Amino acid sequence: MILEKVHEAAAKRILFVPHAISQMSRSERMITTEDVMSVVSTGEIIEDYPDDKRGHSCLLIGQGDGGRTIHVLCAPKDEYLAILTAYLPIASEWSDDFKRRRKP
Repeated sequence: MILEKVHEAAAKRILFVPHAISQMSRSERMITTEDVMSVVSTGEIIEDYPDDKRGHSCLLIGQGDGGRTIHVLCAPKDEYLAILTAYLPIASEWSDDFKRRRKP
């Protein structure tokens, strides 16, 4: 159900919050808006946060340019999709398929 809301909100407008822009533009990441839009349109939900203080949000996984795995945290709103952050998952923190967090 949240994925449908993500797609509906993204069809209206996508808003990148300042934190997302700063994380995407880090030199070791260089995640483009096109990468994020690809994840939003074709990715899958790996974590759901219905009680997030910023509103219901979810973590998507998908592929960016060159087949890089990218995680995108987003929150659908009535008039737009808020992109809260986007990053390249770190192998030591995630399962081999980057879909499940490793236990500390």
